[in-house]
Amino acid sequence: MSHSFRAPSVDETQLVQLLANHAVDAFYMMDAEGRVTYANPAAEQMFGWSRQEMLGRVLHELIHHHHPDGTPFPMDTCPLGQVMSEGRPVRDHEDVFIHREGSFIPVYCSNAPILAEGRIVGAALVVRDISARKRTEEARSEQVRQFQLLTDTLPHLAWISRPDGTCEYTNRPWYEYTGLSREESLGYGWTRAMHPEDLPRILEQWQRTRETGVGHEVELRLRRARDGAWRWFIARAQAARAADGSVLQWIGSCTDIDDQRRAGQERLELLRRVQAAHAAAEEANRLKDDFLATVSHELRTPLTAMLGWLQLLRTGRLSEEKRARALETVERNARSQAQVIEDLLDISRIITGKLRLEPGPLDLKDIVEAALESTRPLADTKGVVLELETGAESLPMWGDAGRLQQVVWNLLSNAIKFTPRGGRVTVQLRPLEGSAELRVTDTGMGIAPAFLPHIFERFRQQDSSSRRAHGGLGLGLAIVHHLVELHGGHVSAHSPGEGLGASFVLHLPRRPRPAPQAPLPAPVDAVAAVPPASSQLAGLRLLLVEDQEDTREMIRLLLESHGAQLRAVASAAEAFHCLREWRPDLLVSDIGLPGENGYELLQRIRALPTEEGGRTPAIALTAYARAEDRERALLAGFDMHVPKPIEEAELLAVLTAAAERPQGR
Repeated sequence: MSHSFRAPSVDETQLVQLLANHAVDAFYMMDAEGRVTYANPAAEQMFGWSRQEMLGRVLHELIHHHHPDGTPFPMDTCPLGQVMSEGRPVRDHEDVFIHREGSFIPVYCSNAPILAEGRIVGAALVVRDISARKRTEEARSEQVRQFQLLTDTLPHLAWISRPDGTCEYTNRPWYEYTGLSREESLGYGWTRAMHPEDLPRILEQWQRTRETGVGHEVELRLRRARDGAWRWFIARAQAARAADGSVLQWIGSCTDIDDQRRAGQERLELLRRVQAAHAAAEEANRLKDDFLATVSHELRTPLTAMLGWLQLLRTGRLSEEKRARALETVERNARSQAQVIEDLLDISRIITGKLRLEPGPLDLKDIVEAALESTRPLADTKGVVLELETGAESLPMWGDAGRLQQVVWNLLSNAIKFTPRGGRVTVQLRPLEGSAELRVTDTGMGIAPAFLPHIFERFRQQDSSSRRAHGGLGLGLAIVHHLVELHGGHVSAHSPGEGLGASFVLHLPRRPRPAPQAPLPAPVDAVAAVPPASSQLAGLRLLLVEDQEDTREMIRLLLESHGAQLRAVASAAEAFHCLREWRPDLLVSDIGLPGENGYELLQRIRALPTEEGGRTPAIALTAYARAEDRERALLAGFDMHVPKPIEEAELLAVLTAAAERPQGR
């Protein structure tokens, strides 16, 4: 069963009146002369006139008769009045109407003519009170004004951008600082004030900020218009968000931090200089300590051999062959010690500025040949080939012959020392325009790139540890550098790297400026020998570790003469093998060994079980004789510490005392 619905019949006039009575907008109907024929309740409330008061009266004269400034407003000039004269509707017209009490009300209205058979018979007017909206707009305008006043008085450069990143507002300090107008700054025009080096980084950051929606803080440089200076700013950006979290605007500022940044950089630079000075002082102190330890080692090592052999000579128990060997050893080590002392004196003269030359005419070719011949025995002993490449002509010049021979001798000795057996040292001498070039090239161990810039510095050695395989103070090249400079020349070092050999190139002017005479070195005090003491070492098995052959042989003969059974080796590896295989009663080890030093050897031994010799008493025998060296030896596990040069009585007493201790075997 179906039902049908029929809407009740309603007169259109009644419907319009019904809607008008319930509308919030004022609604008027007028005749052709503009007299009110209808007004709804909203019209009565909006302007204060009752319907009875309005009916039959011209509406313009009630609510629109003059302007806010008090001047009359004739109806024929009113856009709403022209609707009835011209028949043209007015839509969405904003105006100001007058309340019965004389106050003005902002309104939004539309007016349309009423036509009958093509003639204008009246008009309909709809009016909306927009006072609340106007108050809101005025409040907003006031807020904008206050915001602009605030941002214009800030000490920062402020800006606002749309969500897409285009700038829509900058404050007055921005214009004054950058010299850009408001129009020039909008969009991405602000980038013209930024340093070109910073711009790619800042644009990348700005893009990342907009993509992630997370604010940023970044440092950049902006150009100051008045003097063109680039100053550092810290730029900050934060998002202003809607209730749903979407970005409405980006609000940011740029704060001048140039003075603080420069002050910070100055503080950092000052701190860096202080730290560098502190590090340099610590390095100098370390180099001094290492150098003093090396000096002690280089003086005590030959002294040990000399005193030891002299003590053996005094016993009268040596054969003629061994007496000759003893004298030869004493002489060789005395010369070595004299060279060390002479180098120290030369460095002292260099530091105090007292090193002088004794210039005169000389032949550089003769100087080089003489130095070559004086070092040839050393090269032959070591198995190094020594070659000279020079022309037949002489190389006359002016200089100190003795000092130049010292230069060449030092370069040759240095090359031979660092060249292994079977290697080659080549000396090339050739004349140049106004100068002479000497080149000493070897096939030896080379120079590490990191050490190459320091090769001529005093007290610097590529390896200054107790494991170094080559002796010397590291002063020879520093002396060479200074003597060459005194002659007006220069010397340089070159090496492809470690294990690839090295070359030293010396350039000397043919006529350097003469220098005054150098003072003679002070005489060296003699060292008195101490008569040996007796000991009871008969049958005691001793393992001696000493890399210096002269010292090793001297100690071996000394201890064997007191009845000890001795095995003498030259390296830590041999000593470790011998200890496990032979099981000695005592270990006497040098600290400064090539490769693995004495500390590392003892560490390996102490790691052994007791039954394999791990607790064998150990004596540190070393030319490193500082108090801290003794303390380090004892802390490393040595039972006693004997400094070089060795006194026979002291060594025998120490060995006897050590032998009486429990062996832990």
